[in-house]
Amino acid sequence: MPLRTRFMIYVTALLGGLVVLVLFLVEHREVRAIFEAQKDRGILTAEYIAQFNQYLFIIGDSEGVKEDLEKRIDKNLIYVIFYDQNLKPFAANEFIKNYYSIYADSKLDPEAKKGDYFLEIKNIAVEEKLGRYLRIMEIEVPIYVEGSPTKFGSTKIGLSLEEMRAEELKTRLILILIGCSGLLIGVGGAALMARRITKPLDKLVDGTVKISKGDFSQEIDIDSQDEIGELAQSFNKMSQQLQLTKKRMEVANRRLIQAEKLASIGRISASIAHEIRNPLTSVKLNIQKVMESEGLDDIDKEHLDISQEGIGHIENFIKELLNFTRVSELHLNYFSVEQIVDESIKMIRNTLKLKDVELTIEVQERLPQVLVDGDKIRQVLLNILHNACEAVDKGGKITIALSLLKGRRGQKVRILISDNGPGIPKKDKENIFEPFYTTKSTGIGLGLANARKIIVQHKGSIHTVENEGSGACFDLLIPCEEEK
Repeated sequence: MPLRTRFMIYVTALLGGLVVLVLFLVEHREVRAIFEAQKDRGILTAEYIAQFNQYLFIIGDSEGVKEDLEKRIDKNLIYVIFYDQNLKPFAANEFIKNYYSIYADSKLDPEAKKGDYFLEIKNIAVEEKLGRYLRIMEIEVPIYVEGSPTKFGSTKIGLSLEEMRAEELKTRLILILIGCSGLLIGVGGAALMARRITKPLDKLVDGTVKISKGDFSQEIDIDSQDEIGELAQSFNKMSQQLQLTKKRMEVANRRLIQAEKLASIGRISASIAHEIRNPLTSVKLNIQKVMESEGLDDIDKEHLDISQEGIGHIENFIKELLNFTRVSELHLNYFSVEQIVDESIKMIRNTLKLKDVELTIEVQERLPQVLVDGDKIRQVLLNILHNACEAVDKGGKITIALSLLKGRRGQKVRILISDNGPGIPKKDKENIFEPFYTTKSTGIGLGLANARKIIVQHKGSIHTVENEGSGACFDLLIPCEEEK
């Protein structure tokens, strides 16, 4: 017989014997406690009934006492009998009068003192022909009148023990369930102990299989301080390094795809600019020449103005497209972020006044200068501020917060630009920095894409964050100097 099987048999036998012994002791104690609780409740019930009917008992109103007793009878309180000083029945409920031996016989000691009681367990034949008996706990207590040194009478009650028996049965069932559960848990624990050595090895095998399939997030959860634990720690370190390498490769691949995408856009843009710009210039000059004619009426001039406006939109589109695809060199110098922000605000101040927009600026003290191309950063801020101004309603609010972040790679200036407009839909947040993606009826979707390109050129980052209220919030991080 295998050692594991023998171990399980011995442990099961030991646990079974222990469970039986514990259940026997606990069951005996619980049954005794239930009996004592029933007895105490019976004594209190008898004393309460005696106290409640004391006045009627003293004046000899047996009918009044009987009427009260009949009201109190239920499935638990079977009978109540009052005895006078001569141990004669004074009043009782109608049911118990059929059982003369119980009704006529007072078992309480004539010399019983206050606080004494008589208790007896007996059976009453409820349906004698059918052999149905009711188990009763009979309790009798003395009645003392205040100021009298002698016993004035007694009260005897009969309590059904059916409820107590049901409680005992319930207790036994619960204990049996607890015992069986304990036994099962013990057997399960023994099985776990038997598998303790092989389980860590199984985990290591499973981990190597998952890693071979490309799941580098797999970690072995082994806390043992032995050779297997050391092997598991080395395995976890290896999987972490592989996962980190995988993430770096994914980032590099995304950047490579983005660079390839921009290169493709650049080639297409150059071709579009060449094919459109020359004929567009000719069309523009011809329209200007026609507008100089004196024979044009107002309707014709209006149509030509609309044409010129459309040509202007096309030229702006080509200009933005070429600016986005052209890799321009940065002219770096140290600038104050506050100065760049102030200059950007001056350029849109008239737009803010037209919409009655409230602009709030929060600046942390002693912000260091940043090594940036001032014109490029101003272009980014203007683009975001223009978008915010278009998003808010008349009388809206825009907030600019400048602060300093310190990290292991040096200091960065943080620029938070938020507004109380409708905000950016969740489905659009991942795409707003992509070229040609826009949710506005006007525009070509290059503003934020160009802003990200400029910030990335500065080794910084730009992304959206959750705003405390409604509206959009852009988070810009710009290094104060070249990263170490």
